[in-house]
Amino acid sequence: MDSFKNLNGFKDLLQMLDGTLSFESLEPLPEDQVGLAVLGYPIAHSLSPVLHNSALKELSEKNSKFQKWNYGKIELPPIHLEKTLVKLHDFGYRGLNLTIPHKVDVLPFLFSIDPDAEIMGAVNTLVRHSQGWHGCNTDGYGMEQGLKEKLNVDIEGAEILLLGAGGASRAAAARCLKSGCSRLWLGNRSENRLKEMDQILNSNYTNPPIHTFPLTEFPEELGTVDDLIVINATSLGLKSSDPCPFDLRQLPLNAKIYDMIYNPPSTRLLKTAAKLGMKHANGLSMLVHQAAKALEIWSEEEISVSAMYQGLGEKKF
Repeated sequence: MDSFKNLNGFKDLLQMLDGTLSFESLEPLPEDQVGLAVLGYPIAHSLSPVLHNSALKELSEKNSKFQKWNYGKIELPPIHLEKTLVKLHDFGYRGLNLTIPHKVDVLPFLFSIDPDAEIMGAVNTLVRHSQGWHGCNTDGYGMEQGLKEKLNVDIEGAEILLLGAGGASRAAAARCLKSGCSRLWLGNRSENRLKEMDQILNSNYTNPPIHTFPLTEFPEELGTVDDLIVINATSLGLKSSDPCPFDLRQLPLNAKIYDMIYNPPSTRLLKTAAKLGMKHANGLSMLVHQAAKALEIWSEEEISVSAMYQGLGEKKF
């Protein structure tokens, strides 16, 4: 630990450790530094530092105070989550992002939580308050903005087919209902998880326009829905051997296909959509917009998503 004492600040420490901190290496920040970080396990794959530091670089050109803001990543096993949150709060960190496996596990350790995030049952963004951490979730916002940017569609008034019943799907469903979709079709392989999600949504929204079904019993009615928005929130597509979640040929060709997965950039679902001539996009735009919203919350400044995209371009992602 003594080797850290002579470093000028958080940025030097990040560079020394190739951008990644561990919970053992955490130390108080210099008084003039503002610390931000993403916590995960594993964390080496995270693009969050690239996104945020690219936007912070642009902010610092307009306001010199942001020259002291730095965003890092912390490899954190779940067993150390509670202790590390206390430590980062004591050390003066302004904000944190959470990725797998901490989005749900963090809930008991929060001082407060946004109502929307509570419905989602997960948080991805923490904001420092004097009494502790406040939790919120920018994933739903990121998804909605990604749909607008890449597919030129609005959730309000739209019929949406959402695949999956896990945490990502729950966040997406909550956003779709809040933004006023006309009907939300929920499809999943496991009927038990589907029923659980249906109960959660019905207990938090008044007469939500939800129709659930197991993917083995695909509704024929979906084949007649014009301008259907399809959102894949399952893990199918992460591996090259993964099949499509369902047969896209069952839908009208004007359906819009959005896959939350962004790595690999083209899943079997998206490749099939391309072959059929369907408009489609991966989830990179969701990643960028959820990150921009988090930084906006912490900085109280308008954030440029173009700066974040440029940062990804520099990384040749």
